[in-house]
Amino acid sequence: MMISLLGVFPLDVILPSFPDLAASFDVSLKSIAFSVSIFAIGVAISQAIIGPLSDVVGRKPLLIGGLAVSVIGSLGCLFSKGYEGFMIFRLIQAVGCGSFVLSQVLVQDIFPEKQQHVLRILMLTLSGLLISLSPLAGAVLQHYLGWEGSFYIFSVLAVVVLLLSLLVLPDKPVQPVRGGMLVNLGKLVADREFVVGCALCSLAFSCHFVFVVVSPLLLIGVLGLDEFMFGVVFVGYGAAYVIGGLVARKLTGVLPLYTQIGFGLAMIGFAGLVLFVWQLVEELSVSSLMVPVAIGTIGVAIIRPSATSYALRKHCERAGVATSTINVLLFASGGVVSTLIASIENGLPSVLASVFMASSLVGVWLLYFLKSNERRGGGA
Repeated sequence: MMISLLGVFPLDVILPSFPDLAASFDVSLKSIAFSVSIFAIGVAISQAIIGPLSDVVGRKPLLIGGLAVSVIGSLGCLFSKGYEGFMIFRLIQAVGCGSFVLSQVLVQDIFPEKQQHVLRILMLTLSGLLISLSPLAGAVLQHYLGWEGSFYIFSVLAVVVLLLSLLVLPDKPVQPVRGGMLVNLGKLVADREFVVGCALCSLAFSCHFVFVVVSPLLLIGVLGLDEFMFGVVFVGYGAAYVIGGLVARKLTGVLPLYTQIGFGLAMIGFAGLVLFVWQLVEELSVSSLMVPVAIGTIGVAIIRPSATSYALRKHCERAGVATSTINVLLFASGGVVSTLIASIENGLPSVLASVFMASSLVGVWLLYFLKSNERRGGGA
């Protein structure tokens, strides 16, 4: 849970500081938005190494090392004199934050299967609550400490989590899985359920991450909200995550995982359609943007824990490789898609709506493919 708290600072708490960062480094608002996308790609690359390696050397040393590197990156951002130096240290911070993937691995390691899905929903619900409050907290930090405030608090929290990891986590190393990383990656890729689960997670996360990156461009850059009003509006976005988590908890044990995923995909597609039509009948406003986005976010919150549990349910013995593979795809897809979307000059709301609708359609096709394969006897 502490790692979940720590994880919102590099991505969500910093959002109200976009204008101040742009002014401090004499760059455009879009250049700062790109820094978030590049951060996500750096996290993805780091997770690709840390997850499989944790199956060999254990979770604790890698988590502690990653936290230390993230602190170095955060402090480096504080003392950077130019945009290029800031970006370099943001990448260093991202490399360290790649170790946060181990929180999901620890869930897989420590808790029985029946509790894992519930805990993932709980963690996602907490993330939604933190996301809802993060921009408002970021606005307060921006007001009193400037853009540096989020980096100061991140550094302090990272040190606290590092100390907790030293005191709480066992030193017992994980026994390496027979066959090595490449063999286990091959087994994961050969499992259709795992591949489809990864793809569904990536589609849902891309919808979330694209909005996070472009929200300052739309709410601050286009609609002219100040950092406090931006934070207040974002409370509603995070509340949608919490509602989605509560709905997912109610659906657990009542509907199969693939049915829960289908329900979430339908909500994302509906949200995209509403957002697209709304932009045709009136100019962009807070309500015309945030109401459809909130509907889609509830769908995202339903899909992510269900698709993760669906993908991992047959791979407990290679949890590090499997979990990192999912998270690498999440952050890589989110970073790449958000970079492309943020570079578009005009029509961002309609493009955002298109991302929602396309993700829903592709997700439904993947579910249909999976169920057709099972009916032919090729699935579990």
